[in-house]
Amino acid sequence: VTEQTVLNRVPVGASKLVCLDERAPEGSDTGRPAQAVPAPNHLAYILYTSGSTGRPKGVAVEHRSVTTFLHWAREVYTPEELAGVLFVTSPCFDVSVFEMFAPLAWGGKIILAENALEWTRLSATGEVTLISAVPSLVAEWLRIGGFPDSLRTVNMAGEPVPQTVVDQIYERYPQVQRVYDLYGPTEATVYSTCAWRKPHQRPTIGRPLSNQQVYLLDAHAQLVPMGVPGELHIGGSGLARGYWGQPELTAERFIPNPFRPGERLYKTGDLARYYEDGNLEYLGRLDHQVKIRGHRIELGEIEAQLRRHPGVADVIVAVREDQPGDKRLIAYVVPAAGAKGDFPAWRNFLQQSLPNFMMPNQFMALNSLPRTPNGKVDRKALPVPAPEELENDYAAPQTQAEELVAEIWGEVLGREKVGVHQNFFELGGHSLKIMQVLARIRDAI
Repeated sequence: VTEQTVLNRVPVGASKLVCLDERAPEGSDTGRPAQAVPAPNHLAYILYTSGSTGRPKGVAVEHRSVTTFLHWAREVYTPEELAGVLFVTSPCFDVSVFEMFAPLAWGGKIILAENALEWTRLSATGEVTLISAVPSLVAEWLRIGGFPDSLRTVNMAGEPVPQTVVDQIYERYPQVQRVYDLYGPTEATVYSTCAWRKPHQRPTIGRPLSNQQVYLLDAHAQLVPMGVPGELHIGGSGLARGYWGQPELTAERFIPNPFRPGERLYKTGDLARYYEDGNLEYLGRLDHQVKIRGHRIELGEIEAQLRRHPGVADVIVAVREDQPGDKRLIAYVVPAAGAKGDFPAWRNFLQQSLPNFMMPNQFMALNSLPRTPNGKVDRKALPVPAPEELENDYAAPQTQAEELVAEIWGEVLGREKVGVHQNFFELGGHSLKIMQVLARIRDAI
Protein backbone atom coordinates (compact mmCIF):
# COMPACT_ATOMS: atom_id res chain seq x y z
CA VAL A 1 0.00 0.00 0.00
CA THR A 2 1.70 3.18 -1.17
CA GLU A 3 1.30 6.51 -3.02
CA GLN A 4 2.32 7.71 -6.49
CA THR A 5 5.06 10.01 -5.17
CA VAL A 6 7.08 7.12 -3.71
CA LEU A 7 6.08 4.38 -6.14
CA ASN A 8 9.56 4.28 -7.72
CA ARG A 9 11.06 3.43 -4.32
CA VAL A 10 8.89 0.35 -3.79
CA PRO A 11 10.60 -2.97 -4.67
CA VAL A 12 9.14 -4.69 -7.71
CA GLY A 13 7.92 -8.18 -6.99
CA ALA A 14 4.94 -10.49 -6.95
CA SER A 15 3.06 -8.30 -4.51
CA LYS A 16 0.07 -6.35 -5.74
CA LEU A 17 0.57 -2.58 -5.43
CA VAL A 18 -2.27 -0.36 -4.26
CA CYS A 19 -1.84 3.41 -4.63
CA LEU A 20 -4.08 5.29 -2.26
CA ASP A 21 -3.96 8.45 -4.38
CA GLU A 22 -4.53 6.78 -7.75
CA ARG A 23 -7.52 8.16 -9.64
CA ALA A 24 -10.24 5.70 -10.51
CA PRO A 25 -11.22 5.29 -14.19
CA GLU A 26 -13.91 7.72 -15.35
CA GLY A 27 -17.38 6.42 -14.59
CA SER A 28 -16.24 3.66 -12.21
CA ASP A 29 -17.39 3.42 -8.60
CA THR A 30 -14.69 2.11 -6.28
CA GLY A 31 -16.64 2.77 -3.11
CA ARG A 32 -13.60 4.58 -1.74
CA PRO A 33 -14.50 7.47 0.57
CA ALA A 34 -13.13 10.91 -0.06
CA GLN A 35 -9.58 11.27 1.24
CA ALA A 36 -9.50 13.04 4.61
CA VAL A 37 -6.66 15.26 5.67
CA PRO A 38 -5.88 14.61 9.35
CA ALA A 39 -5.77 17.61 11.65
CA PRO A 40 -4.02 17.94 15.03
CA ASN A 41 -7.34 17.86 16.91
CA HIS A 42 -8.63 14.73 15.18
CA LEU A 43 -9.04 11.62 17.29
CA ALA A 44 -6.08 9.23 17.16
CA TYR A 45 -7.36 6.43 19.43
CA ILE A 46 -9.52 5.53 22.41
CA LEU A 47 -8.11 3.35 25.17
CA TYR A 48 -10.29 2.00 27.96
CA THR A 49 -9.22 1.98 31.60
CA SER A 50 -10.91 0.63 34.71
CA GLY A 51 -13.68 2.79 36.22
CA SER A 52 -14.64 3.13 39.89
CA THR A 53 -18.38 2.99 39.12
CA GLY A 54 -18.13 -0.33 37.31
CA ARG A 55 -18.16 1.34 33.89
CA PRO A 56 -14.83 1.43 32.01
CA LYS A 57 -13.58 4.84 30.90
CA GLY A 58 -12.65 5.45 27.25
CA VAL A 59 -9.74 7.90 27.10
CA ALA A 60 -9.88 9.84 23.80
CA VAL A 61 -6.44 10.96 22.61
CA GLU A 62 -5.87 13.35 19.71
CA HIS A 63 -3.14 13.30 17.06
CA ARG A 64 -1.38 16.38 18.45
CA SER A 65 -0.78 14.63 21.79
CA VAL A 66 0.74 11.57 20.13
CA THR A 67 2.90 13.74 17.85
CA THR A 68 4.16 15.76 20.83
CA PHE A 69 5.06 12.55 22.63
CA LEU A 70 6.92 11.09 19.65
CA HIS A 71 8.97 14.26 19.19
CA TRP A 72 9.98 14.04 22.85
CA ALA A 73 11.04 10.41 22.28
CA ARG A 74 13.24 11.51 19.39
CA GLU A 75 14.94 14.10 21.62
CA VAL A 76 15.66 11.61 24.41
CA TYR A 77 16.45 8.31 22.64
CA THR A 78 19.31 7.89 20.21
CA PRO A 79 19.02 6.03 16.87
CA GLU A 80 21.11 3.26 18.42
CA GLU A 81 18.60 2.83 21.26
CA LEU A 82 15.65 2.74 18.84
CA ALA A 83 17.40 0.35 16.46
CA GLY A 84 15.58 -2.70 17.86
CA VAL A 85 12.65 -2.01 20.20
CA LEU A 86 10.86 -4.98 21.71
CA PHE A 87 7.13 -4.79 20.92
CA VAL A 88 5.41 -6.94 23.50
CA THR A 89 2.70 -4.67 24.95
CA SER A 90 -0.92 -5.20 23.95
CA PRO A 91 -2.35 -2.42 21.73
CA CYS A 92 -4.97 -2.06 24.48
CA PHE A 93 -2.33 -0.23 26.55
CA ASP A 94 -0.72 3.07 25.66
CA VAL A 95 2.89 1.90 26.11
CA SER A 96 2.34 0.16 22.77
CA VAL A 97 2.24 3.66 21.20
CA PHE A 98 5.88 4.08 22.20
CA GLU A 99 6.96 0.57 21.26
CA MET A 100 5.34 0.76 17.83
CA PHE A 101 5.64 4.34 16.62
CA ALA A 102 8.79 5.69 18.28
CA PRO A 103 11.18 3.33 16.45
CA LEU A 104 9.25 3.30 13.16
CA ALA A 105 8.96 7.11 13.06
CA TRP A 106 12.70 7.58 13.48
CA GLY A 107 14.28 4.84 11.38
CA GLY A 108 14.37 1.97 13.87
CA LYS A 109 12.57 -1.36 13.87
CA ILE A 110 10.24 -3.24 16.15
CA ILE A 111 10.81 -6.84 17.20
CA LEU A 112 7.50 -8.56 17.81
CA ALA A 113 7.05 -10.97 20.70
CA GLU A 114 3.72 -12.68 21.23
CA ASN A 115 4.44 -13.47 24.85
CA ALA A 116 6.31 -11.26 27.32
CA LEU A 117 7.29 -14.38 29.24
CA GLU A 118 9.15 -15.89 26.28
CA TRP A 119 10.81 -12.96 24.48
CA THR A 120 14.34 -13.96 25.49
CA ARG A 121 13.92 -17.12 23.39
CA LEU A 122 13.17 -15.28 20.13
CA SER A 123 15.54 -15.79 17.22
CA ALA A 124 15.90 -11.99 17.04
CA THR A 125 16.61 -11.53 20.75
CA GLY A 126 20.19 -10.53 19.96
CA GLU A 127 18.90 -7.50 18.04
CA VAL A 128 16.86 -6.03 20.93
CA THR A 129 18.29 -2.68 22.03
CA LEU A 130 15.42 -1.34 24.17
CA ILE A 131 12.73 -2.95 26.30
CA SER A 132 9.77 -1.42 28.15
CA ALA A 133 8.06 -3.22 31.01
CA VAL A 134 6.60 -2.87 34.48
CA PRO A 135 9.20 -3.21 37.28
CA SER A 136 7.68 -6.45 38.58
CA LEU A 137 8.15 -8.07 35.17
CA VAL A 138 11.69 -6.74 34.86
CA ALA A 139 12.44 -8.16 38.32
CA GLU A 140 11.24 -11.56 37.14
CA TRP A 141 13.35 -11.33 33.99
CA LEU A 142 16.33 -10.54 36.22
CA ARG A 143 15.54 -13.56 38.36
CA ILE A 144 15.58 -15.98 35.44
CA GLY A 145 18.42 -14.12 33.64
CA GLY A 146 19.05 -13.76 29.97
CA PHE A 147 19.20 -10.13 28.80
CA PRO A 148 20.99 -10.03 25.42
CA ASP A 149 24.31 -8.27 24.89
CA SER A 150 22.59 -5.94 22.43
CA LEU A 151 20.37 -4.40 25.13
CA ARG A 152 21.23 -0.76 25.82
CA THR A 153 18.17 0.79 27.47
CA VAL A 154 15.47 -0.36 29.90
CA ASN A 155 12.23 1.60 30.31
CA MET A 156 10.19 0.91 33.42
CA ALA A 157 6.71 2.33 34.04
CA GLY A 158 3.31 1.42 35.41
CA GLU A 159 4.48 0.86 39.01
CA PRO A 160 6.93 2.47 41.45
CA VAL A 161 10.44 1.41 40.41
CA PRO A 162 12.43 -0.08 43.32
CA GLN A 163 16.05 1.06 43.48
CA THR A 164 17.06 -2.56 44.05
CA VAL A 165 15.83 -3.47 40.55
CA VAL A 166 17.71 -0.53 39.03
CA ASP A 167 20.92 -1.54 40.82
CA GLN A 168 20.61 -5.18 39.71
CA ILE A 169 20.28 -4.18 36.06
CA TYR A 170 23.47 -2.11 36.11
CA GLU A 171 25.41 -4.65 38.17
CA ARG A 172 24.48 -7.75 36.16
CA TYR A 173 24.26 -6.23 32.68
CA PRO A 174 27.03 -3.64 32.18
CA GLN A 175 26.04 -3.24 28.53
CA VAL A 176 22.87 -1.45 29.69
CA GLN A 177 23.68 2.24 29.55
CA ARG A 178 20.42 3.83 30.71
CA VAL A 179 17.50 2.82 32.91
CA TYR A 180 14.49 5.13 32.71
CA ASP A 181 11.71 5.57 35.25
CA LEU A 182 8.66 6.81 33.33
CA TYR A 183 5.43 7.97 34.90
CA GLY A 184 2.18 8.90 33.25
CA PRO A 185 -1.52 8.07 33.07
CA THR A 186 -3.32 7.21 29.83
CA GLU A 187 -5.05 10.60 30.10
CA ALA A 188 -1.71 12.33 29.43
CA THR A 189 -0.56 10.19 26.48
CA VAL A 190 1.81 7.40 27.49
CA TYR A 191 4.34 9.23 29.73
CA SER A 192 4.30 12.56 31.58
CA THR A 193 7.57 12.57 33.53
CA CYS A 194 10.93 10.92 32.98
CA ALA A 195 13.94 10.14 35.16
CA TRP A 196 17.25 8.61 34.16
CA ARG A 197 17.75 6.38 37.18
CA LYS A 198 21.36 5.88 38.26
CA PRO A 199 22.83 3.21 40.56
CA HIS A 200 22.49 3.63 44.32
CA GLN A 201 20.42 6.82 44.21
CA ARG A 202 17.07 7.70 45.73
CA PRO A 203 13.97 6.84 43.66
CA THR A 204 12.45 9.59 41.54
CA ILE A 205 10.02 9.92 38.64
CA GLY A 206 12.02 12.91 37.44
CA ARG A 207 10.67 15.96 35.66
CA PRO A 208 7.96 16.68 33.06
CA LEU A 209 8.43 15.82 29.40
CA SER A 210 8.82 18.54 26.77
CA ASN A 211 5.64 20.61 26.33
CA GLN A 212 4.09 19.19 29.50
CA GLN A 213 3.76 20.72 32.96
CA VAL A 214 3.35 19.24 36.42
CA TYR A 215 1.77 21.01 39.40
CA LEU A 216 1.53 19.70 42.95
CA LEU A 217 -1.61 21.16 44.52
CA ASP A 218 -3.31 20.91 47.91
CA ALA A 219 -7.04 20.43 48.55
CA HIS A 220 -7.61 24.15 47.80
CA ALA A 221 -5.85 23.96 44.41
CA GLN A 222 -2.89 25.91 45.81
CA LEU A 223 0.74 25.06 45.04
CA VAL A 224 2.46 23.16 47.85
CA PRO A 225 5.99 24.05 49.06
CA MET A 226 8.99 21.87 48.29
CA GLY A 227 8.96 18.66 50.33
CA VAL A 228 5.23 18.84 51.09
CA PRO A 229 2.99 16.17 49.48
CA GLY A 230 0.39 17.35 46.97
CA GLU A 231 -1.86 15.87 44.32
CA LEU A 232 -0.08 15.66 41.01
CA HIS A 233 -1.79 17.60 38.20
CA ILE A 234 -0.64 17.41 34.58
CA GLY A 235 -0.96 20.13 31.96
CA GLY A 236 0.30 20.77 28.46
CA SER A 237 -0.14 19.39 24.97
CA GLY A 238 -0.05 15.76 26.07
CA LEU A 239 -3.52 15.85 27.62
CA ALA A 240 -6.27 13.69 26.19
CA ARG A 241 -9.49 15.20 24.85
CA GLY A 242 -11.38 13.58 27.74
CA TYR A 243 -13.50 10.50 28.41
CA TRP A 244 -15.53 9.28 25.48
CA GLY A 245 -19.25 9.78 26.09
CA GLN A 246 -18.76 10.82 29.75
CA PRO A 247 -18.83 14.66 29.86
CA GLU A 248 -19.47 14.80 33.62
CA LEU A 249 -16.44 12.67 34.41
CA THR A 250 -14.35 14.65 31.93
CA ALA A 251 -15.30 17.92 33.68
CA GLU A 252 -14.46 16.37 37.05
CA ARG A 253 -11.00 15.14 36.12
CA PHE A 254 -9.95 17.70 33.47
CA ILE A 255 -10.19 21.05 35.25
CA PRO A 256 -9.36 24.63 34.15
CA ASN A 257 -5.70 25.47 34.62
CA PRO A 258 -5.57 28.34 37.17
CA PHE A 259 -2.02 29.19 36.10
CA ARG A 260 -2.58 29.22 32.33
CA PRO A 261 -5.97 30.64 31.35
CA GLY A 262 -7.66 28.73 28.56
CA GLU A 263 -5.74 25.51 29.26
CA ARG A 264 -6.61 22.44 31.33
CA LEU A 265 -5.11 20.27 34.05
CA TYR A 266 -5.66 16.57 34.61
CA LYS A 267 -6.17 15.53 38.24
CA THR A 268 -4.21 12.29 38.50
CA GLY A 269 -5.21 11.25 42.02
CA ASP A 270 -1.50 10.55 42.68
CA LEU A 271 0.49 12.03 45.54
CA ALA A 272 4.01 13.36 45.02
CA ARG A 273 6.45 15.88 46.43
CA TYR A 274 9.50 17.75 45.21
CA TYR A 275 13.03 16.90 46.19
CA GLU A 276 15.29 19.89 46.76
CA ASP A 277 16.77 19.38 43.26
CA GLY A 278 13.37 19.76 41.60
CA ASN A 279 12.82 16.08 40.83
CA LEU A 280 9.60 14.39 41.89
CA GLU A 281 9.10 11.62 44.41
CA TYR A 282 6.02 9.46 43.85
CA LEU A 283 4.12 8.75 47.10
CA GLY A 284 1.07 6.69 46.09
CA ARG A 285 -2.65 7.11 45.48
CA LEU A 286 -5.31 9.30 47.08
CA ASP A 287 -8.12 6.83 46.31
CA HIS A 288 -8.59 3.09 45.87
CA GLN A 289 -7.12 2.86 42.39
CA VAL A 290 -4.21 0.42 42.33
CA LYS A 291 -1.49 -0.72 39.96
CA ILE A 292 -0.79 -4.44 39.81
CA ARG A 293 1.85 -5.70 37.40
CA GLY A 294 1.36 -2.52 35.39
CA HIS A 295 -2.42 -2.76 35.08
CA ARG A 296 -4.42 0.19 36.35
CA ILE A 297 -7.37 -1.14 38.35
CA GLU A 298 -10.25 0.60 40.08
CA LEU A 299 -11.23 -1.71 42.92
CA GLY A 300 -14.73 -0.27 42.73
CA GLU A 301 -15.24 -1.76 39.27
CA ILE A 302 -14.60 -5.28 40.56
CA GLU A 303 -16.88 -4.64 43.55
CA ALA A 304 -19.66 -3.27 41.34
CA GLN A 305 -19.58 -6.33 39.10
CA LEU A 306 -19.53 -8.80 42.00
CA ARG A 307 -22.46 -7.10 43.75
CA ARG A 308 -24.60 -8.04 40.76
CA HIS A 309 -24.31 -11.71 41.67
CA PRO A 310 -27.51 -12.85 43.42
CA GLY A 311 -25.50 -14.73 46.04
CA VAL A 312 -23.54 -11.63 47.15
CA ALA A 313 -24.87 -9.19 49.74
CA ASP A 314 -21.78 -6.99 50.03
CA VAL A 315 -18.15 -7.02 48.99
CA ILE A 316 -14.93 -5.10 49.37
CA VAL A 317 -11.83 -5.76 47.23
CA ALA A 318 -8.39 -5.00 48.61
CA VAL A 319 -4.77 -5.45 47.62
CA ARG A 320 -2.49 -7.38 49.94
CA GLU A 321 1.26 -7.81 49.75
CA ASP A 322 1.90 -10.43 52.40
CA GLN A 323 5.05 -11.46 50.52
CA PRO A 324 7.30 -8.60 49.32
CA GLY A 325 6.76 -7.94 45.62
CA ASP A 326 3.71 -10.19 45.37
CA LYS A 327 0.60 -8.00 45.22
CA ARG A 328 -2.65 -9.94 45.25
CA LEU A 329 -6.29 -8.95 44.82
CA ILE A 330 -8.49 -10.31 47.61
CA ALA A 331 -12.30 -10.17 47.43
CA TYR A 332 -13.92 -10.13 50.89
CA VAL A 333 -17.51 -11.19 50.29
CA VAL A 334 -20.58 -11.20 52.54
CA PRO A 335 -22.87 -13.88 51.08
CA ALA A 336 -26.57 -13.10 50.65
CA ALA A 337 -29.03 -14.49 53.19
CA GLY A 338 -29.21 -18.25 52.77
CA ALA A 339 -26.25 -18.36 50.37
CA LYS A 340 -22.85 -19.88 51.00
CA GLY A 341 -19.35 -18.90 49.99
CA ASP A 342 -19.46 -20.29 46.46
CA PHE A 343 -16.00 -19.25 45.31
CA PRO A 344 -16.08 -21.01 41.90
CA ALA A 345 -19.46 -19.45 41.07
CA TRP A 346 -18.26 -15.96 42.01
CA ARG A 347 -15.09 -16.42 39.95
CA ASN A 348 -17.00 -17.71 36.92
CA PHE A 349 -19.44 -14.80 37.20
CA LEU A 350 -16.64 -12.22 37.12
CA GLN A 351 -14.89 -13.93 34.22
CA GLN A 352 -17.89 -13.07 32.05
CA SER A 353 -17.33 -9.32 32.40
CA LEU A 354 -13.76 -8.63 33.61
CA PRO A 355 -10.33 -9.22 32.03
CA ASN A 356 -8.00 -11.71 33.66
CA PHE A 357 -5.77 -9.06 35.26
CA MET A 358 -8.77 -7.79 37.27
CA MET A 359 -9.76 -11.20 38.61
CA PRO A 360 -9.30 -11.57 42.40
CA ASN A 361 -6.57 -14.01 43.26
CA GLN A 362 -8.61 -15.17 46.22
CA PHE A 363 -12.10 -14.92 47.71
CA MET A 364 -12.86 -14.88 51.43
CA ALA A 365 -16.36 -15.12 52.88
CA LEU A 366 -17.19 -12.92 55.89
CA ASN A 367 -20.30 -12.66 58.03
CA SER A 368 -20.00 -8.86 57.78
CA LEU A 369 -17.49 -6.27 56.67
CA PRO A 370 -15.52 -4.52 59.45
CA ARG A 371 -16.69 -0.95 60.01
CA THR A 372 -15.27 2.19 61.57
CA PRO A 373 -17.31 4.03 64.27
CA ASN A 374 -18.82 6.28 61.56
CA GLY A 375 -19.98 3.29 59.52
CA LYS A 376 -17.34 3.23 56.76
CA VAL A 377 -15.62 0.00 55.78
CA ASP A 378 -12.44 -0.37 57.83
CA ARG A 379 -9.98 -1.67 55.25
CA LYS A 380 -7.21 -1.89 57.84
CA ALA A 381 -9.29 -4.39 59.82
CA LEU A 382 -9.79 -6.82 56.92
CA PRO A 383 -8.39 -10.20 57.99
CA VAL A 384 -5.41 -11.98 56.50
CA PRO A 385 -6.94 -14.47 54.05
CA ALA A 386 -6.40 -18.14 54.66
CA PRO A 387 -5.91 -20.38 51.60
CA GLU A 388 -9.21 -21.28 49.98
CA GLU A 389 -10.33 -24.79 50.74
CA LEU A 390 -10.38 -26.67 47.46
CA GLU A 391 -10.40 -30.21 48.77
CA ASN A 392 -13.31 -31.20 46.52
CA ASP A 393 -11.11 -30.49 43.49
CA TYR A 394 -8.14 -32.43 44.81
CA ALA A 395 -6.84 -35.43 42.92
CA ALA A 396 -3.36 -36.65 43.77
CA PRO A 397 -0.66 -36.73 41.07
CA GLN A 398 -0.21 -40.15 39.53
CA THR A 399 2.85 -39.89 37.28
CA GLN A 400 6.37 -38.66 37.87
CA ALA A 401 5.74 -35.67 35.61
CA GLU A 402 2.56 -34.76 37.50
CA GLU A 403 4.37 -35.04 40.82
CA LEU A 404 7.14 -32.74 39.56
CA VAL A 405 4.71 -30.10 38.31
CA ALA A 406 2.60 -30.30 41.47
CA GLU A 407 5.68 -29.87 43.65
CA ILE A 408 6.82 -26.82 41.69
CA TRP A 409 3.32 -25.31 41.76
CA GLY A 410 3.19 -25.85 45.52
CA GLU A 411 6.54 -24.12 46.07
CA VAL A 412 5.65 -21.13 43.88
CA LEU A 413 2.10 -20.76 45.22
CA GLY A 414 2.92 -21.54 48.85
CA ARG A 415 0.59 -24.58 49.06
CA GLU A 416 1.27 -27.88 50.75
CA LYS A 417 -0.44 -29.94 48.06
CA VAL A 418 -1.71 -29.34 44.55
CA GLY A 419 -4.10 -31.60 42.66
CA VAL A 420 -3.92 -32.47 38.98
CA HIS A 421 -7.32 -30.92 38.21
CA GLN A 422 -6.79 -27.65 40.05
CA ASN A 423 -6.47 -24.33 38.24
CA PHE A 424 -3.20 -22.39 38.57
CA PHE A 425 -4.94 -19.01 38.67
CA GLU A 426 -7.64 -20.12 41.08
CA LEU A 427 -4.89 -21.21 43.45
CA GLY A 428 -3.52 -17.65 43.49
CA GLY A 429 -1.23 -17.73 40.47
CA HIS A 430 -0.62 -14.93 37.99
CA SER A 431 1.54 -14.20 34.95
CA LEU A 432 4.77 -13.56 36.86
CA LYS A 433 4.40 -16.75 38.88
CA ILE A 434 3.99 -18.61 35.60
CA MET A 435 7.47 -17.42 34.66
CA GLN A 436 8.84 -18.92 37.87
CA VAL A 437 7.05 -22.21 37.16
CA LEU A 438 8.38 -22.41 33.59
CA ALA A 439 11.93 -21.60 34.70
CA ARG A 440 11.87 -24.27 37.43
CA ILE A 441 10.40 -26.89 35.11
CA ARG A 442 13.15 -26.19 32.53
CA ASP A 443 15.80 -26.53 35.25
CA ALA A 444 14.27 -29.78 36.47
CA ILE A 445 14.22 -31.45 33.07
